[in-house]
Amino acid sequence: MKRYKRAALMLCSATPIALTAMAQEPSPGASLDAITITGTRQAYQGDFSRLETPQAEQSIDAETLRASGALDLTRALDLSASVARQNNFGGLWNAFALRGFVGDENLPSNYLVNGFNAGRGFGGPRDLSGIESVDVLKGPRAALFGRGEPGGTVNLVTKRPTFKTAGELHLSAGSFETYRADADWTTPLSEAVAVRLIGFAEDAGSFRDTVETRKYGASPSLAWRISPQSRLVYELELSHQEIPFDRGVLAINGELGRIPQSRFLGEPGDGPLKADVQGHQLEFQHDFSKDWSALVGFTTRKTSLEGFSTEAELAANRQQLLVDGRTLTRQRRFRDYDASYQVIRGEINGRFQLAGLQHRLIFGVDADRFENDQVFLRARAPTLAGNPTPAQQQAIDVFNPAYGSYALPTPTPLTNRVETQRSVGLFAQDQINLSERLQLRLGARIDDYRQTLLNRANGQTSSQEETRVSPQLGLVFRAREGLSLYATYGENFRPLSGADAQGNGFEPNQSTSVEAGAKFSLGGIDATVAVFEVKQKNILVVDDPSAFTLAAIGKARSQGLEIDLQGEIASGLSVWASYAYVDAKTSNTFNDANFGVPVPAGTRLLNVPKHTLSLQLVKSIPVAGRGLQLGGGLVHVGERSGESTTSFKLPAYTVARAFAAYELTKSTTLRLDVDNLFNETYYTNSFSAMWVQPGTPRSARVSASLKF
Repeated sequence: MKRYKRAALMLCSATPIALTAMAQEPSPGASLDAITITGTRQAYQGDFSRLETPQAEQSIDAETLRASGALDLTRALDLSASVARQNNFGGLWNAFALRGFVGDENLPSNYLVNGFNAGRGFGGPRDLSGIESVDVLKGPRAALFGRGEPGGTVNLVTKRPTFKTAGELHLSAGSFETYRADADWTTPLSEAVAVRLIGFAEDAGSFRDTVETRKYGASPSLAWRISPQSRLVYELELSHQEIPFDRGVLAINGELGRIPQSRFLGEPGDGPLKADVQGHQLEFQHDFSKDWSALVGFTTRKTSLEGFSTEAELAANRQQLLVDGRTLTRQRRFRDYDASYQVIRGEINGRFQLAGLQHRLIFGVDADRFENDQVFLRARAPTLAGNPTPAQQQAIDVFNPAYGSYALPTPTPLTNRVETQRSVGLFAQDQINLSERLQLRLGARIDDYRQTLLNRANGQTSSQEETRVSPQLGLVFRAREGLSLYATYGENFRPLSGADAQGNGFEPNQSTSVEAGAKFSLGGIDATVAVFEVKQKNILVVDDPSAFTLAAIGKARSQGLEIDLQGEIASGLSVWASYAYVDAKTSNTFNDANFGVPVPAGTRLLNVPKHTLSLQLVKSIPVAGRGLQLGGGLVHVGERSGESTTSFKLPAYTVARAFAAYELTKSTTLRLDVDNLFNETYYTNSFSAMWVQPGTPRSARVSASLKF
């Protein structure tokens, strides 16, 4: 509570500065009575065009998402070559690396929703039913957003109420007995108040044996135009998912493809894990003038994940498969994870003249609290030296599985802890027009951070406090109309969970990044070319393999090239293209954090390909007076490290897709999607040779959309 009070005091103390600046530099002819609000601004973003921003960004809008057929965040991020899929925790959460770097592998990858931290927690994979667009904000963003991942940030922009009545019902049926319904309706309730009601439900089979999922959710919202200068938006997020825990397939003696991609190696008797989300988000925006505005927001989000799973044993001295090549030793686990997140923020942004130079300023304060409550039970076979029975091993023949052969064991306690992270941050950014062509961006943020870890199993508590400054420096040169060159430097930090051998917390993971590039707009085409280097230190690793104690001493580096292009290349023909070369490796020798095995310097980071390409083409053609869309795309992912401590690799793959959509009437559209058009066998990610996620074979989906 003290930290939230401190945040409020910091905001109140900063506000008079902005009010003074606004009083000194009034906009010519500004009249508060004449201002109307057509929409809320995105937090931390300011008023900058794409060509004025000294960092690479991708905005995947609703039309691009629709053309890709993406229904969840993982599929949406396949459109960005800078994003690589990571271990998705048996299908229970979103996990991705940006520019080669991933966050805490024991937590979902963090993402933002309308600028709020929202990815932390255990609510299951993010559905896109209530999402308008997905922004991939590359490079460190700590100077504004605070602690986060070194490679960049993903921000989801939600669908909000409009003051025009519109609605859409979308029904689909597809391969593997997959059925889905989406509904979206918005309408004004008065001249000042509008609502939007969004919901979805999905019942899906799978190409994986015995695996079925169910999910549903709703995201209603309300917008209130309090006055011509002020607007309040409230959003609710509710979802429930039931997903069997599925670690995928395995490689036998390092060879993939020895068992079918459909083979499930868990136990159907475990049932699904259940993931729930309840979130509230409130934003208030006030425009003082056309040049100055304030934004205050609050969000709270609770998530939970609970259920049993049976998974391949990874310890070599317990794994029978390594002896006979067909009998898999498994563990049975129970997880009861709960997380809660609260964030409050306030910011003021605007523009003013000082010393003959135009300044565009963003400054503010935020505070957040994240609580991670984990209860983890496990039933594990003895080592092979103890001659365990097949029942103790929960053994299964990978070539001829017989589920339910043994009574499911009762797991015993392994982890019972709660971690609490609290932070208060004060940030400021000023972008100065040094001339008509040259702009300088200066930014910095100070974070006051506290972390507490309570081990309820033994009653021990550890805590640490940190104060970190995250600077940013950027330069933009407008070479000519539609072309800008830029360079930027930034620093980033991310707290690490747990304690060392002495019970002390770890130094935060830290990174520095440099980036340079060019952006251009020509006709209907927008493109960005960027080169970057990110260095990371204080990676959590094992410092003593005999005691399996941890230390923050690992280092890594990622460098590469990105080319992103989108727009209309001819009448009725649009393109989306994204290519990335990412060379991400360890910089020093250390012991792997999971197995305690040495990882040499120069080892490629897990699941990060050197080459990735995402391409999408859409052609619109009038047929019989109605619109016909034909489109398709492909994703190429290069070879990747499949296990950080061995030479096991995941092979490169290329998958293609196609779709056709036709307007039967002005309000009715039929659509056919075919994914993995050429039925490629591929593997999307892994954690080890025992946990490898196979890609979906060729599949089709037919859908109908009714607008009203």
